[in-house]
Amino acid sequence: MKQRATLIREGLKTPRAAAVAGILFSIFLIAALVLFRLSVRADPLEAGVWLKTSSNAVALGLNLVPFAGIAFLWFIGVLRDRLGEFEDRFFSTVFLGSGLLFLAMLFASAAVAGGIILAYAAKPEVLLASATFTFARAATYEIMNIYTVKMAAVFMISTSTLAIRTGFTPRWIAFLGYAFALLLLVSGRYVEWIIMVFPLWVLLVSIYILIDNFRRLPETPTTGRGQEPPRVRQ
Repeated sequence: MKQRATLIREGLKTPRAAAVAGILFSIFLIAALVLFRLSVRADPLEAGVWLKTSSNAVALGLNLVPFAGIAFLWFIGVLRDRLGEFEDRFFSTVFLGSGLLFLAMLFASAAVAGGIILAYAAKPEVLLASATFTFARAATYEIMNIYTVKMAAVFMISTSTLAIRTGFTPRWIAFLGYAFALLLLVSGRYVEWIIMVFPLWVLLVSIYILIDNFRRLPETPTTGRGQEPPRVRQ
């Protein structure tokens, strides 16, 4: 029975290449954000010109968002596996909660934007002249540029704190995360491209974890998860 449990644990062990999920999240989200920013003005009350000229580009970006979300969930799993038994309950709760709220806000804004495109395809003249369009466009902008951005900042702060306490990434990456998070927290709704710092930081963390995973030898003592335990700093 004990041998069977050991085999099950080995089978469920996080693959060394799982950090690719963070890289995929960064690529998908950066591509989607570039499509959004190049197509839509950074104004919650703009008149909807993008629906006539760039709706296909925006729709393509919206189709990338679910894949970015799936990859981000895997990335959260990679970080938790990296922490292992040294996971701090307080910071891990904030880390997991902020990550899930970030995804919820990202999906909500994408869903409303997708609804705008579908409504415009059905009744273009009626939609642009209605208060519904004004509300939907403003709601999409506020959710994305206020709530999503702030949750990304909290995720970076909690993850960087865990990194400093356990050493699962270099300290300079954690301090860079603090700096980026501060930029996200103090930025206003009209600061274009500021959200880009989040996927770029995730990309950096993922590349480091991926390289570190493949750099370790198979015979290295492990914690039962295929990796060395993080160094706990007091």
